[in-house]
Amino acid sequence: MLALVFEDALHLVDIDPPIPEPHEAVVRVHRAGICGTDLAISRGYADVRGVLGHEFVGEVVDAQMAPQWIGRRVVGEINVACGSCGRCRAGLGNHCSRREVVGVRGRDGAMAEEVVVPVSNLHEVPDVLDDDAAVFVEPLAAAFRIIEQLDIDASTRVGVWGDGRLGLLIAMAMATTGCGLTVVGRHSHKLDLVRHTGATLRRSDDVMRPDFDVAIDATGRSAGFADALRHVRPGGTVVVKSTLAEPLSLDATRLVVDEITVLGSRCGPFEPAIEALAAGTIDPRPLVEMVYPLRHGLEAFEHASRCGALKVLLDPRS
Repeated sequence: MLALVFEDALHLVDIDPPIPEPHEAVVRVHRAGICGTDLAISRGYADVRGVLGHEFVGEVVDAQMAPQWIGRRVVGEINVACGSCGRCRAGLGNHCSRREVVGVRGRDGAMAEEVVVPVSNLHEVPDVLDDDAAVFVEPLAAAFRIIEQLDIDASTRVGVWGDGRLGLLIAMAMATTGCGLTVVGRHSHKLDLVRHTGATLRRSDDVMRPDFDVAIDATGRSAGFADALRHVRPGGTVVVKSTLAEPLSLDATRLVVDEITVLGSRCGPFEPAIEALAAGTIDPRPLVEMVYPLRHGLEAFEHASRCGALKVLLDPRS
């Protein structure tokens, strides 16, 4: 089968189809999304090797121990935990020290015609969702993780820094809480994609008061973290949502004097993401710039790497 594989560089190659374990399912991929982590890996981040891709939707074509899943359209959680270590027993499977991560660590990803994931990681996609919406479940779940970690309601002043793929999804998720939302970015046309949420839209060089209860950095740049930190109130929380390839510098004195919490946030719950998409509360499809056949995967990565690019998808069936 055809797959996008990173070794010393990104290659489009023919590989053997995956062979599942009895507890796993084979998913024929309909769509796979290119995200910032994939782009970083293609530049050598974290020394990842193998088939890339962890945002996907597809149809189950084989499931030895769970044949009832065959024919269902699904998305899949990307962390594959051991289930037996202390962290797993404590409910911290996403932080299992022996975990594999689809398309990132120890397990081939979804930028291929087929991908193998444990049946326990699957979530069925409602018929009301098309593939271009369903492929956003994984990154949208990561956005909902912030709501899972913090108490956010109509009285909470939330600022989101970053108008890229992740920042806009986070803004859409935050808007479902009814919070006082401000989205800060560098591109007016991208900020316009979340205007319908009722958020206040600001440019990065605008002067703002440092009075946010929660400041979320989704810029992928250390300067973005510094900007979020400057604008959070004493006793507030800065959420770091981007995986930063560059070293992060911060004013530790400010953290102590103003008693600011810095919160890391990674993968999140699929259920609220699927519910929001199915209800039409969130529609991320305007973020899609192009859908490429998998055979044009290298061109797709070049597109996704362009400054200001939003979501680029791959279709292995074309």
